[in-house]
Amino acid sequence: MNITRRRGTIAVFITLGVLLTGLTVFLNITWIIGNEGHLALIVLGIILFAILVAGVVLNTIFLVREVRRNERQDSFLNAVTHELKTPIASIRLYLETLQRRPVEEPQRQEFYKIMLSDSDRLLATVEQVLKAGQLGQRHRLQSRTVINLESLVLDCINITLQRHHLPPDSIVLEPTPGAVRLHTLGIAEDLRTAVINVLDNAVKYSPEGVHIRCSLAITRYTWVTISITDTGVGIPQNQLKRIFNRFYRVPSRSMAKIKGTGLGLFLVRNIARQHGGDASATSPGAGLGATITITLPLATTVEGSRQAAPSEPSLLH
Repeated sequence: MNITRRRGTIAVFITLGVLLTGLTVFLNITWIIGNEGHLALIVLGIILFAILVAGVVLNTIFLVREVRRNERQDSFLNAVTHELKTPIASIRLYLETLQRRPVEEPQRQEFYKIMLSDSDRLLATVEQVLKAGQLGQRHRLQSRTVINLESLVLDCINITLQRHHLPPDSIVLEPTPGAVRLHTLGIAEDLRTAVINVLDNAVKYSPEGVHIRCSLAITRYTWVTISITDTGVGIPQNQLKRIFNRFYRVPSRSMAKIKGTGLGLFLVRNIARQHGGDASATSPGAGLGATITITLPLATTVEGSRQAAPSEPSLLH
C-alpha cells in the first residue's frame, strides 16, 4: 500500500514538473513573439525563463529523490525492526521454556546453542547500524597498521562459516598466484567488517546452496583486490552501482523475502574508499551469481613499519 502511494506521489511530482516546464516554454515563446524587434527584452526574457525552467526541473528532481529516500529509510526501519525483534522473541521463548519446565541436558545445550546464535545475529545487526554512524569518526581516530589480507580473509571466512553453520567447503579461499603475501595499510577491524558483510550477503542471496569462492590478486602493480564470487540470485545490470547506496535494496520479488538493513554494501564501499580503494560489483545476470570486488592499495611491510602506529581500542567493544 505504501509503495503504491509513493509511486503515485512520484508520478504526480513528475507530471506537475512536466506541465510547469511546458507552460514556462509556452510563455517564453509568447514573450519572444510579443517582443519581436526588441532584442534586449527578448534576451532578458530567454534568460529569465531559462532560470525558471531550470528551477522547476531541479525542484522536481529534488522532490522525487526525497520521496525515494524516504521509501528507502522506511524499508531500512522495517528491516532493522525485524532483525532486532526476531532474535529477541526467539531468545525469550527459549528462556521461558527453560524457566517453566525441566529440560533434559542435551536439549538444554541445544537451547543454549540457538540462543547464542540469535544473540550473535542481534549483535551483528546492532554493530552494523552503529558502524554506519561511527565509521567516519573512527576513521579519523584510529591509526593504520600493515594487514596480511590472506589471514584477514581466512578469519572472516571462519566467522561466516560458524555464524551460518556451514560446512567448510561452502566458502573457499583460492591460492594466491605465486604464493605471494599481500598486505595493505589500514584498520583491521574495518576491513574485517567489509569482508564479512560481503560474505554474509553472498550466503543470504544463495538460497539454492552456498558455493562461494574468494581470491586475492595484484592488479596494475600497486593494487590488491579481494574478489568474492557466489552462485546465488545474481544482480540486474542496472542495479550494480545502486546496491552500494545507503539503505538501498534491489527491488525484486526473489530478493524481497531476504531480510537485510541495506547498509552492508554501503559500509563495504565506504570502508574501501576510506582506505584509498573502492568496491564494485559484477554479475552475469539473474540466477547466475555475482562477484563483489574490494580494491585496496598494495603495501609492503617496510612501508607499513615506517607509517603505522599502534591502533586505538575499538569503539564498538
